Amino acid sequence: MIKNLLSIFQRKVDVPVETIHWPDLQSKLSPYTRIAWVPDTVERRAGPLASKFSGTPGLAIGETWPCCGHCQQPMQLFVQLNVHDLPEEALNAFGGGLLQVFYCTNQEQECEIECEAYAPFAKSTLIRVLDPAAIASESSDSSPVSDAFPERKITGWIPKEDYPNWEELHERGMHLSDAEQELLSEQGYPLPKDKLLGWPHWVQGVEYPSCPDCGKAMRLVCQIDSEDNLPIMFGDAGCAHVTQCEDHRDRLAIAWACY
Repeated sequence: MIKNLLSIFQRKVDVPVETIHWPDLQSKLSPYTRIAWVPDTVERRAGPLASKFSGTPGLAIGETWPCCGHCQQPMQLFVQLNVHDLPEEALNAFGGGLLQVFYCTNQEQECEIECEAYAPFAKSTLIRVLDPAAIASESSDSSPVSDAFPERKITGWIPKEDYPNWEELHERGMHLSDAEQELLSEQGYPLPKDKLLGWPHWVQGVEYPSCPDCGKAMRLVCQIDSEDNLPIMFGDAGCAHVTQCEDHRDRLAIAWACY
């Protein structure tokens, strides 16, 4: 009996443990490689057409600062991207012009909660693309938003390879083993933090919004993470994604999920 127990134990010890090397997994994931562009920023005021986080946006001639559909107060500018400031490889990130993302941070009227701002197309948000030719040549010296975030100018973009998470890979027909899934996560993919393009860093499941016009899944334009270039926390260390319909470029949304 003791001999049999030793034999069973020996067989268990001899079972090979799956060993996955990152270069091998990279090669397997190569068809799904995307380039994500990480912003290089500095806390500095910039002009009305500059790419930036927070600060004062470019506004059309005669336009007033966009207000929340719930509290009617000016919304915070989260990010502004001028297509002319983007890397050549990312010029089609949102089609052209000046992308602006506004989000109401009014806590007194709990606009984020009341408007369910974690979901796309909330009335306490505004995402749009403007024609730079229609923008006033000067912007206001200061933001009318209470407790406005510091303005951070985007001075450049750093390219980094990015890969989807295991769930998104599974939906696209690639199945990873448990060890491969763990290694992908250990390597830090999909990339967290703020970035342009790449793959979404999903905190929960894969949640691409559907275009209200055609029902097609919208694609990632940029990612805004908690406490990176903006001093904001989306729920419990959440991550937000700005998406756009490829066929209806005027359909843009911001949505987030948290732990």
